[in-house]
Amino acid sequence: MSDAGKTPVAAEWPLFEVFIRSRAGLEHKHVGSLHAADARMAVEHARDVYTRRQEGVSIWVVRSADVIASDPEEADALFEPARDKVYRHPTFYVIPEEVKNL
Repeated sequence: MSDAGKTPVAAEWPLFEVFIRSRAGLEHKHVGSLHAADARMAVEHARDVYTRRQEGVSIWVVRSADVIASDPEEADALFEPARDKVYRHPTFYVIPEEVKNL
């Protein structure tokens, strides 16, 4: 049989990063990775693998190859410009006692 009729093995499929939102109003959290033929399949596999106990309300999948991250060794150069912008930090504001969480 020729290779043309064979289904690719999972290891040849692209790797996807999986993010789950556990409850409405919360952020998505990275929970793991999986291989899938396409994004739709990745969502279905993520549902089966990472939300077995109905703990998710939303799933995001992103091809690992499309994730761009900063280099931890360049953190000083990347974040240094933000440190001198003190107006970005809420140190100048009086927070009312009624406000429990920001």
